[in-house]
Amino acid sequence: MSLPLEGLSAVVTGAGRGLGRAEALELARLGAAVVVNDFGQPGRDGTGAASAAPAEEVAAEIRAAGGRALAHTGDVADFQQAGELVELAIGEFGKLDVLVNNAGILRDRMVFSMSEAEWDSVIRVHLKGHFNTTRYAAAHWRERSKAAGKPVYGRIVNTSSEAFLAGSAGQPNYAAAKGGIVGLTTSTALALAKYGVTANAICPRARTRMTEDVFAGLEQPGSGLDPLAPEHVAPLVGYLASPAAARINGQLLVVHGGMVAVVERPRVAAKFDSKQETFTYDELDAVLGPHYADRPAGETFAAAEVLGLKRA
Repeated sequence: MSLPLEGLSAVVTGAGRGLGRAEALELARLGAAVVVNDFGQPGRDGTGAASAAPAEEVAAEIRAAGGRALAHTGDVADFQQAGELVELAIGEFGKLDVLVNNAGILRDRMVFSMSEAEWDSVIRVHLKGHFNTTRYAAAHWRERSKAAGKPVYGRIVNTSSEAFLAGSAGQPNYAAAKGGIVGLTTSTALALAKYGVTANAICPRARTRMTEDVFAGLEQPGSGLDPLAPEHVAPLVGYLASPAAARINGQLLVVHGGMVAVVERPRVAAKFDSKQETFTYDELDAVLGPHYADRPAGETFAAAEVLGLKRA
């Protein structure tokens, strides 16, 4: 019996540790040949000397299990190096079929204390990094489709976060980047559908190097697999990368601990029409004031839903 991803090749960014590692191992388990990308910096803030070890170790683990894999230690936030990553997969495996964007860093700070460098670095790695690899992969699929005169096979799985929905007060850079990734994903999904390519985004909850303080104290010793283990996220990535997910495109899914939730686009909750040509200040106060009167001031438009809460 053939494996779901047999004959396909994949690139997984940020795959030396945590989520990316689990995703690379899952894609390989399902039959894909994998390029394991990781810049190898030890700090979750993107600092420290880069090392080839994390990517090399994951690639070696895949090969030891009988799969095909090689390591790439370039910086996906660098436009040229991202192109070289995609070209490596094409050169080694003949084509690229699956792109999983996962690389990221954290530089948390309240918005009134954040420096320009802290903002720029997070946007650069997360949002620009996702764009860079997507741009080169998309060009590859478009060229192949035009040459073949028909759609080809392509899958993109991007990594967003519930932080962009709930707000995450101490992460304005991260929340903005993750929101941008959703916009990039839906735009890409529309642009590449005719070439046979799908693009989807996931919002994973997982205990990794980047989130170890967020989920500290939530461990459940002796109860089996940690509900926040990255291994809970990897199967969804493998499925979205597979032929079975051909009809899933431009979607956002939350995943953790044996749960997958499909997120719908924001809906209009209420609509008000002016009684004259345009609204006046007083008329706006008359309709919007009562609408928000019983809503807590700190509740954003999506916070209650994301946290699984219901307002009375």
